[in-house]
Amino acid sequence: MNKWLPPQASAHAGQIDFVLTLVHVLMAVLFAGWAAYFVYVLLRFRSGAHPKANPAGTSGRFAMAVFAAVAVAEAVMLIGFALPFWFERTAAAPAVENPLVIRVTAEQFVWNVHYPGADGEFGDTNPALVSSTNPLGLDRASRYGKDDLVFLSEMHVQVNRPVLIQLASKDVIHSFGVPAMRVKQDAVPGLRAPVWFTPTVEGEFEVACAQLCGIGHHRMRAVIKVDSAEAYKKFLADEDALQRVK
Repeated sequence: MNKWLPPQASAHAGQIDFVLTLVHVLMAVLFAGWAAYFVYVLLRFRSGAHPKANPAGTSGRFAMAVFAAVAVAEAVMLIGFALPFWFERTAAAPAVENPLVIRVTAEQFVWNVHYPGADGEFGDTNPALVSSTNPLGLDRASRYGKDDLVFLSEMHVQVNRPVLIQLASKDVIHSFGVPAMRVKQDAVPGLRAPVWFTPTVEGEFEVACAQLCGIGHHRMRAVIKVDSAEAYKKFLADEDALQRVK
């Protein structure tokens, strides 16, 4: 665990931190190496040691070997670590059964969170139905819309259960960022982008918009509450009962 980063709260957080550590170690080695080489060149080729310039210059294969080593190290880091992690994280869905599917729709300056309800299917939405009390335009009269749950800037998930978020935007480009989960994905108007993770730590974690999206960007925040299996079932039951009362 990297003490300079937020606590790891998802199954893939360690992989992301490992790649970040590799990148920083490589950059530190390159910085120290080039700094030492710069000092060496200043001393080795100072005017006092070489009163006359040598038009032929220096010769040797050391510099080429260094360049080749750096290129190989970067290729190994990119092909061996970064790209496999990237392909895994950007897959359309986790390769597991029964992921928790949630639709999150961003707008200036809130996050609309949409659960499918007990039937496991999302109800239809209609732009004509959008209002201050129905920000997603959810059609409650549609086949699966009656039991859907909608929340404003609050999301409940179950610990150790993969979460698949279908991310969209109503207006401008936003960015769904959860530092503790090592998750960041742009929300683009007209698209529904998948992003997924498996929370491993119970508690509350901040969601922030990582894209400058307007004058109220600073207050576009939400919270992810990672519950135990029992607490999550109770949350769904309580909200379903409340929805039926309404």
